[in-house]
Amino acid sequence: MDENNRKKKGWLKTLGEALYMELREHRSSFIVYFTLRLLVIVMLVLQLLNRNYENVFLCGLTLLLLVVPSFVQVTFKVELPTVLEIIILIFIFAAEILGEISEFYLLFPFWDTVLHTLNGFLAAAIGFSLVDLLNRSEKLAFSLSPVFTAIVAFCFSMTIGVVWEFFEFGMDQLAGLDMQKDTVIHAIRSVNLDPEGRNVPYVIDGITSAAVNGKELGLGGYLDIGLIDTMQDLIVNFIGAAVFSVIGFFFVKSRGKAKVAGRFIPRRKDEDRDFLRIVMEEEPAKTKAEKEESEKVLNGKMAGDEKE
Repeated sequence: MDENNRKKKGWLKTLGEALYMELREHRSSFIVYFTLRLLVIVMLVLQLLNRNYENVFLCGLTLLLLVVPSFVQVTFKVELPTVLEIIILIFIFAAEILGEISEFYLLFPFWDTVLHTLNGFLAAAIGFSLVDLLNRSEKLAFSLSPVFTAIVAFCFSMTIGVVWEFFEFGMDQLAGLDMQKDTVIHAIRSVNLDPEGRNVPYVIDGITSAAVNGKELGLGGYLDIGLIDTMQDLIVNFIGAAVFSVIGFFFVKSRGKAKVAGRFIPRRKDEDRDFLRIVMEEEPAKTKAEKEESEKVLNGKMAGDEKE
């Protein structure tokens, strides 16, 4: 049991050193990471003082998520371009700290739309990089055309978007949340309202007020429960995915020479940037040097005792 604990501690120490080297590799992304991490810690302290432990959990989750880009690069030996890494870090901060804790989703109606568009873009980047890395692999006989690569990236992004909407719906139904935000509308069309019971949409427009069980809602219209929000999220996800898929298409078409696209396309790490391997190779040398130093100190102490 002790041996297993030592191995785990050793592995965590090695991973920690590799993550630190990864974080310090690009100065601009490290500054963004350090700044956002500091802001999250300040927010965490404030939420602790207010005894808002749910937000404390969100702050802790955000601190963990901010390390994910570096963790992926270290463990999967993938190099994220600096621009893409900064976008991911800002996206995490904007979604969790600004969106949830600072309630930007309520203060700025466009906030959720912007983040879902960005999510479509980032998910397409991930899907594209997976296919592109397989295309470039020397171990696999795997080659897709630029068009098919772009289609795979687009479909991957849309799948992520749909799965997220499933999650929102599930949380609303099972946990009683309101992740699928409601929308105030002024017209409804439903076959259920047709007085003759036919499959003909009956229209009620010009709605300025609505009541439930005799109680006025005070919304200035009728309440759509989640459908419009879900469809808007999927539409903007579609736009973000389509934009990146076009960028990815030209990147593959130009055989990686497109400079703008290259700022968003992850690539395989170079050998001299594989920090996990570098730390693991340096570890035995450090251990040997430390052992020799300890022996020198011990021998010197024993020699001093003999003289006395």
